[in-house]
Amino acid sequence: MSAVPPVSIAALRGVRLASGDLVDIALDGDEVLAVVPAGSPLPETDGATLDLTGYLVTAAGAEPHAHLDKSQSWDAIQPPFGDLERAIDSWHAYAMTLDEDDTLARARSTARRMLASGITAVRTHVDLLRGDDALTGVRALVRLRAELAGLMDIELVALGGPTVPDEVFEAALDAGVDLVGGAPHLADDPIADLERLIALARRRDVGLDLHTDESLAGFDTLAAYATAVTGWHRPRTAGHCVRLSMMAEAELDVLADGIRTADIGIIALPITNLYLQGWGVDRAIPRGIAPIGRLKAAGVRVAAGADNVRDPFNPVGRCDHLETASLLVSAGHLAPADAMDAVTIGARDVMGLAVAGPTAGARADLVAIKADSLGEAVAFASADRVVIHRGRLVSRTTVSTETAASVALPVPTRSAAPATAS
Repeated sequence: MSAVPPVSIAALRGVRLASGDLVDIALDGDEVLAVVPAGSPLPETDGATLDLTGYLVTAAGAEPHAHLDKSQSWDAIQPPFGDLERAIDSWHAYAMTLDEDDTLARARSTARRMLASGITAVRTHVDLLRGDDALTGVRALVRLRAELAGLMDIELVALGGPTVPDEVFEAALDAGVDLVGGAPHLADDPIADLERLIALARRRDVGLDLHTDESLAGFDTLAAYATAVTGWHRPRTAGHCVRLSMMAEAELDVLADGIRTADIGIIALPITNLYLQGWGVDRAIPRGIAPIGRLKAAGVRVAAGADNVRDPFNPVGRCDHLETASLLVSAGHLAPADAMDAVTIGARDVMGLAVAGPTAGARADLVAIKADSLGEAVAFASADRVVIHRGRLVSRTTVSTETAASVALPVPTRSAAPATAS
C-alpha cells in the first residue's frame, strides 16, 4: 500500500449508476455538481477527469459501529472461541497491558483497509480501560483521527462499563472523544447505568451511541432508552439490538413505534452477531441480527456495520462494507439495494453526516466498483475500486489476474474390445 497525495477530481466519465444508467458526473470541490447522460457536456471545474468505464458508482461506504482499538488483536490474544462473555473476558485481560503505539498501528492498518474498500467515514467505539491508564486507547485513536483527517472522517465514542467513573468519561470527552457510549444491558442494574450514561451525555451536550439488547433473551434497555431521549436535540443510536430478532411481530411493532418517536437510529452488525450469538443452542441456531428490514418498514432509521475485525469478538472480517451488505442479503433477507443503502446512505444518516452519493447537490463521497450492476457489486465485491472523499481521489486499487491459457488435451482413443470365445 503506497501513499500518494489526494487528487482533486473534476469529473467521472462513463460510470454506471445503481439504476443501470450510464452517466458522467461533474464535481465541484466536495460537492456533486451535475449528473448527466454519458457523453453529454459537463460544466468545467478544477481537477482531473477519470474514465471509469466498466465501473458502478454509489455513495461511499460508511462504518457506523467499529472498534478500531481492538481490531487485529486476535493473533496476539489467541482467545478461545465462544460467546460475548468469553470475548469480553479475553479482551479485558489483554487490555491491562495495552500499548498506545501498538493500538495506533493496528487501528491505522484497519482504517486504511476500510478506506481502500470505499469507506470514507467511520464511527469507532474506544474502550475506557481498567487499571492505571484508562485513556490509552483514546489517545491512540485521537492521534489516528488527526493523521487520517484528509482521507476519511473518524468519530469517537467513549465505551465504558458501569464501573467506569463519570470523571473518566469526562476526561475522554476532554481529550477529544465525540460521543458517550456504553453497554447498559450488561450492568447489574441496567436501567441505572442507562440513566447514568444519558445524564452524562446531557450534561456534556453530546450525542449517545449505546450497545443495547445484545443477547437473544437478555435485559430490555432499548424501550427505556427510547422513552428517555424522546424530544432530545442530540443524535442517538443503538447498536446490536439482537433481542429484537426474537420478538413477535406485534411486540416488535410496539417497540418500533417508540424507537421511531425517539428518533433512535438502529445499527445491525451481522458478522459479529452471527459469530457471538447462539453458542448455547445445539440445533436451529438463531441468526441474531437486528431485524432492520422490519424496522425500516416501520419508519425507523436503520444502518449496518461490521463491528469487530479479527479480535476476540470476531475472528474474521474484511474491512469492507460490501461484506456487510452481502451478509444482510444472505442472513438478513434484505434485497441487495436495501443492503447497500444500509451501509452507505443509511449509515451516513444515523451518523449525522451530510447526504452523499451520485446526485447533484450531494457530498462528493463516492466509491466506484468494477461491476456491471449493483447485484454484481454486492455478490462479487471486486477489489478494483476508486474512492473519492470530499471530491478528492484518496484510494485506488487495481487488481491484475493472470490465468493459464486453456490447452486442448488429446482425446484418448478406445482400443478394440478383445474377442470372446463363442
